[in-house]
Amino acid sequence: MAKRFVIKDYKSMTPDLMALLVEAYPDGFEYDTEYFTNAKGERVEAVPLETEDTKYLIKVSTTLVQKFEAYEEDEDDNDSDSDDFDAAEDVEDDDL
Repeated sequence: MAKRFVIKDYKSMTPDLMALLVEAYPDGFEYDTEYFTNAKGERVEAVPLETEDTKYLIKVSTTLVQKFEAYEEDEDDNDSDSDDFDAAEDVEDDDL
């Protein structure tokens, strides 16, 4: 069975998907990004992420990087509160 192909924006990422992203890229994804052209003809940077049944391209933006770092820090602190993660969600992004 072929895998689904999904392009995700950081705004629609679930906490589970963010956890998978952090697990897949423990040292960050700075050098692992890919580029594609969207329907508007704009060049978009994305991080590939693959699960058992789906291939994702997660659009990279300033906010995604902040959420990624906040989530990673939260995991490192073993703190069940996600204040840093929630705070990063409030940042607006004009890069998309």
